[in-house]
Amino acid sequence: MFAAGLSGLVLAADVKASGEERVSRYDLEPPTRHPGQNGPLTAAQQAMAAAAWKYFQNNFQEATCLYNSVDGYPSTTMWDTASAMAGLVAAFELELVDAPEFDRRMSCLLASLNRMPLYQGELPNKAYHTISLEQVDYDNTPKEIGFSAIDLGRLLTWLAIVKERYPVYAEPVDRFVLRWNFCNLIDRGGTLYGALSTQDGGVVYLQEGRLGYEEYAATGFQLWDFNTEAASRLGPKQKQRMHGVAVTYDGRDPKEFGAHNYVVTEAFLLSGIELNWDKPDDATHSDLWLSDRAMHRLAKNVYKVQYKRWKDTGTLTARTEHHVDGPPYFVYDTIYSDGVEWNTMTDTGQQYPELAAVSTKAAVGLSILFDTPYTEKLMEVVHPLVDPERGIFEGVYEKDGRRVEALTANTNGIVLETLLYKVEGKLYRDNGPLFTTLWDNVPNGEYPGNWKCLPGSAREPDPEEDPGRRGRQQMSRQHTN
Repeated sequence: MFAAGLSGLVLAADVKASGEERVSRYDLEPPTRHPGQNGPLTAAQQAMAAAAWKYFQNNFQEATCLYNSVDGYPSTTMWDTASAMAGLVAAFELELVDAPEFDRRMSCLLASLNRMPLYQGELPNKAYHTISLEQVDYDNTPKEIGFSAIDLGRLLTWLAIVKERYPVYAEPVDRFVLRWNFCNLIDRGGTLYGALSTQDGGVVYLQEGRLGYEEYAATGFQLWDFNTEAASRLGPKQKQRMHGVAVTYDGRDPKEFGAHNYVVTEAFLLSGIELNWDKPDDATHSDLWLSDRAMHRLAKNVYKVQYKRWKDTGTLTARTEHHVDGPPYFVYDTIYSDGVEWNTMTDTGQQYPELAAVSTKAAVGLSILFDTPYTEKLMEVVHPLVDPERGIFEGVYEKDGRRVEALTANTNGIVLETLLYKVEGKLYRDNGPLFTTLWDNVPNGEYPGNWKCLPGSAREPDPEEDPGRRGRQQMSRQHTN
């Protein structure tokens, strides 16, 4: 399932052999038409892509080949590492980096992933120091703090994309994932769990994910043959009528379950950019047929309500999570959350309406995927945020139009992968098996790590074995300051 197509195989050969000639995956298979903008980048988009890649050049750590999550701050999460991988792949495909440099960076990055210490010896920690590769907390102090199923789902998606496009990296990718013990991460019913270290040295496992992020993360697990029935189920859900649009939100009450039900743009955009709103096993290669119609409808309404807000109030709107240039450093800039429309809040529930912003990554994603006069207006707002020497800034504040003085791997990586989608369409394609990889042996029980609850294992955990072991809460997707 995870072998690359012929074009990816040729490209991988070029990377490893001469390192001179660049062969695009679409030199042999032209891109199909897809929703939104199609074709080569405009001059303005090329400048945006070059600036986004500059962020990664500036925040590259030679010792580990990891990238800082925030400009100049030597820490990263697994979500941001996935965004950095997305940025590197897009930079190569858009000819911003040559084959030898791409291979050097990707090979070294995968080598670091294969030697990084794991939380409790099981899974990647929530955060790592990008120079020492130590497990750290969000203050960058050496410490094991837990793991995030949502972050790991995004990472699994990008590991699958790298493996599918460039099979020369299949072995180090597989070896990294085969280090993981999935028993506390996903149960037999397909529910995703994160882990949190307690002050007394214990570990609490909590159901993780709400509508949007939960389904997006589950897709990453599906690409590696895991059952995610519970996490992929669109429910329980409720609807809130806003500006004439029915906005769907997660129906699990935050007061009862202790988890915020943020409705933001990012997860719905990533589902479009990376899988074209298709089911993970959709190999039709017809990008105008969207097999995950439900996710596409949710994404479309997320776009519509933001457009209608602008039409009704004059406030340009492109909302998602983003960093800010001072305390609290990170906010969820929502369409709807915790019973409040247009709620800007932290993961502790504190509200910061003055920090609402037009997000760069949301604006670029909406523009490429929907391509309307409204998204053109959004792009007019974010184009001035392009700094050729530093990268692309987070956005502009709704209140006064000031630039959000923060530069991050997530925004710059998502901008790059979104621009690549314009050129190529769907980023992950199941091109069918051309050769067997380490992971292909897992379902047959041939790999000696099957006790790690890998797909096809007879030793998957029973969630009833220890009813008190798992919590009912969802942990927010975390961040570095």
